[in-house]
Amino acid sequence: MTIAERQKQPDPRERSERREARAWAWAVSATPIGPLLLAATDEGLVQVVFHAEEKTAAEAVARLTRRLGAEPTSQPSASLRPASPAVTAPASAAPSAAAALPVARCTEQLGEAIRQVESYFAGDTKAFTLPLDWSLITGFNRRVLRELAAHVPYGTVVGYQDLADRVGEPGAARAVGVAMGSNPLPVVVPCHRVVESGGGIGGFGGGLETKRTLLALEGVLPRPLF
Repeated sequence: MTIAERQKQPDPRERSERREARAWAWAVSATPIGPLLLAATDEGLVQVVFHAEEKTAAEAVARLTRRLGAEPTSQPSASLRPASPAVTAPASAAPSAAAALPVARCTEQLGEAIRQVESYFAGDTKAFTLPLDWSLITGFNRRVLRELAAHVPYGTVVGYQDLADRVGEPGAARAVGVAMGSNPLPVVVPCHRVVESGGGIGGFGGGLETKRTLLALEGVLPRPLF
């Protein structure tokens, strides 16, 4: 089986990704790299989207609605401080008593994600302690991203080849790059810390300037003078 086929093949140890409709919530937070859309289910943070201006945010919410099988809950309370009031989640019908618990839980997860992301950009949080919902990614890509999240800490970098070696796939350096591009949880699952073995910065779904900014924040690269 090729690496490309493995990337699409669910790991037999993973639970099935076929689920019933799920409660979820989202908000947009202003950051030094532009607005980030954060979305959470009752299990944890499920997606982070770069450059989440109004059009991009609306498209991301539509995609998540299809993938999670339900409209998002109504906009979280002001205590979550979503930073773009013009970009708001559509209101949904009041949840039933049975649905109230997961709705409350996903809002709680979202609030904690916002707080930790803000703390990260303020230079205070060096390691995220958020529950993560991995349901948007499976197989090889999930294994690589889990390894990255667990073992490449703040202020360090890892090469594509090294990451392939760590997951027992030494011939999969290129496939690791594909996995980084499919990361549904950038910043929190730090694909910006994956670089070329020859010293190049490598690619990045959020744009190279965003990658440089994140690496400078963590002290890997010098901060720009202006």
